[in-house]
Amino acid sequence: MKLPSIAVGFFLASHQASGFSTNLLSSSSTKQSTSSLNVFSVSGSAGTGEGWIDPSAPVNSAASLKKTLDEALKGSTFKKRISILGSTGSIGTQTLDIVDACPDNFVVDALSAGNNAKLMADQVMKYSPKVASLSTPEAAAELRTLLKERGCTDMPEIVHGAEGIVEAATVGSADTVVTGIVGAAGLLPTIEAIKLGKDIALANKETLISGGPVINPLVEKHGINMLPADSEHSAIFQCLQGVPPGGLRRVILTASGGAFRDFSKDELFEMCENDPMAVQKKATTHPNWDMGAKITLDSATMMNKGLEVIEAHYLFGASYDDIDIVIHPQSIVHSMVETQDTSCIAQLGWADMRLPIVYSVSWPHRLKMPYKPLNLAEIGSLTFKAPDTEKYPCISLAYEAGKKGGTMTAVLNAANEAANEMFREDVGLGFLDIPKLIEGAMEAHKEDFKVDDVTLDDILSCDAWAREYVAENTKNVVKAPILFT
Repeated sequence: MKLPSIAVGFFLASHQASGFSTNLLSSSSTKQSTSSLNVFSVSGSAGTGEGWIDPSAPVNSAASLKKTLDEALKGSTFKKRISILGSTGSIGTQTLDIVDACPDNFVVDALSAGNNAKLMADQVMKYSPKVASLSTPEAAAELRTLLKERGCTDMPEIVHGAEGIVEAATVGSADTVVTGIVGAAGLLPTIEAIKLGKDIALANKETLISGGPVINPLVEKHGINMLPADSEHSAIFQCLQGVPPGGLRRVILTASGGAFRDFSKDELFEMCENDPMAVQKKATTHPNWDMGAKITLDSATMMNKGLEVIEAHYLFGASYDDIDIVIHPQSIVHSMVETQDTSCIAQLGWADMRLPIVYSVSWPHRLKMPYKPLNLAEIGSLTFKAPDTEKYPCISLAYEAGKKGGTMTAVLNAANEAANEMFREDVGLGFLDIPKLIEGAMEAHKEDFKVDDVTLDDILSCDAWAREYVAENTKNVVKAPILFT
């Protein structure tokens, strides 16, 4: 589909509009709003607010509008002290690129990573953090040796393990924590940082997907800013700047379509049957983005987008009926919002993860960055299409888990992490076995499902159980039925 004018607000202003009520507010609710202090509209396409929740991001409220304005008027000469969880990974290294580009605005107080002691040593020598954490005691010992050999004169506190990540997240001087570690490992350090009043630059999807029922109340209690650092949610967050309370009608997440976007369902299924090794190789290579291995595979299964639907629900408060997905192969329109007047606001940019990261650590300011400006004429055309949920059953599984809420999203996430890892480790798990395992875990969890008064212990217990389920049921997964699709 050619879009010669490249007017992106165009396309989805009417896209699927027939599926939503145009009677946004009943006459009775309109009269009530004009005769009371609550003069704002009701969020959502139905105008009732049903299924909507209080957002964890600073949007969709009078308080968040005031907070945004107050912060913006302080000017861009701010200086933030940051802690980076996952400093040697994709998110971490790109965050440090931003620190390099804006040395007057950022100071690095803590770094945590896996076992890459050599790269961590390079980072410590350059940024002089107060705390440096690695996964194992062996890696921590190697880091200490490397720093001594290099003549480090400002030795950080070197820690390791899960406790080390928490120590990096809670270092006293940092005011913002960039959560760039993958998986449920980011949940506890994020919670501890929130309790200390630190803002969160959220690049770890699983924090809200698994822990949303616990995280959102903590965000409200401690008054911190939950700032999305991934491209789609950053796009939505940017589009919502200035949108008044109740002005949001619908969230539209864009998706590249992953490694198999140009395959039909039949072609993909046939390839899975006849050439599973080729599928494995292709599934771990993304056509547009430079991302970690786990997220790249999640993109191929489209579970990445399903997880983003759940994250969008907790970040922006939208009901699942008001969160849509559209395939956009060019990855230029990073996501959109539709407002109550059916206007559509989109955020565009090159496929560069530094753009959402820089906004998460500088919000609401706009720092001058040395990046290539977007050239729409160079792009030429933008295309969109609906996702095929038969080809990508993980999308339906994510919506199902999200609508059930409670502990079901923790089971979905943990089962996906476990199946994703097993597929990448080449233990004989097929590409199409991933959604079957996730689906089986969700069905089995219905017996112990909890929706009210969910605690962190509940989430961690469900996470561990789901991983065990995947490990124990891998051999029988081929026989598992498709229940939700």
